[in-house]
Amino acid sequence: MTQAAGSVVAGFDGSDQAAAAVRWAARHAHASNCPLHVVHCSLWPLLTRHLGPVPGVSGSGLEESARSILEDGVALAASEVPGLQITSTLLHGLPSQLLARISVDERMLVVGSRGLGGFLGLLVGSVSLDLAATASCPVAVIRQELHPEGPVVAAVDASGSPSVLEDACSVASAWHAPLIVVHVRHQPPGYLLAGGREEASEAQEVLASALDHAAARAPAVRVDGAVLTDSSVPRAILKAAKEARMVVVGSQGRGILRETIGSTAHAVLHHARGPVLISRHGG
Repeated sequence: MTQAAGSVVAGFDGSDQAAAAVRWAARHAHASNCPLHVVHCSLWPLLTRHLGPVPGVSGSGLEESARSILEDGVALAASEVPGLQITSTLLHGLPSQLLARISVDERMLVVGSRGLGGFLGLLVGSVSLDLAATASCPVAVIRQELHPEGPVVAAVDASGSPSVLEDACSVASAWHAPLIVVHVRHQPPGYLLAGGREEASEAQEVLASALDHAAARAPAVRVDGAVLTDSSVPRAILKAAKEARMVVVGSQGRGILRETIGSTAHAVLHHARGPVLISRHGG
């Protein structure tokens, strides 16, 4: 299949979560045969004008600290994949705005999850959530890799979600991983599904079309699929992705949050325990 142009871009802020994201991004760039671009966004110029070194103290100062964080990110990537082509950029401003801007024409944007550590099960931070709603390329939010040898799971809606399939096929092809395509029939709580056989047939047609699309885009990948029924679409997706190396969902849905990200993507981002890829193209 034809690979997209551009680099894999990894946002790095020095945190453990960002370190995991940079390492994953380095491996994915290598698997995808493309460069890695490590970016650090410094907030200090927004807070103070005193960025220079302390007189008489070598290597001090907020600007130097920001450069050191960026260098640490590059070093992490280089140690993860020796010989990988790596570029780096230090930017000044809000990470969500700057990374969204730099994502134009790139292959993938990779960030860590900096959520509330399990409070009410919510595991994604504001920067990751903002980028999932505003970036111009697919956004990978990386958490611990509980199943690094597992399949890629792609969730498609009634439209067939062609961009989700495209991104899922790209990831599965790069990692030589199997692909599982799921389509969820929504059953409201306390109700039997209306439409019966007709809706079941339509759901199977959506899945069959998606499987054909995936097989054509990634002929070397083993592709399986299932129609799921649940009163919660995100819950069904999360159950299907319980042992996945990555789950891929679209950024739009029936329910809209902040006008740019669907309620399903929002819920999956918040509650998934492993890496999530939000399929975005063109902002």
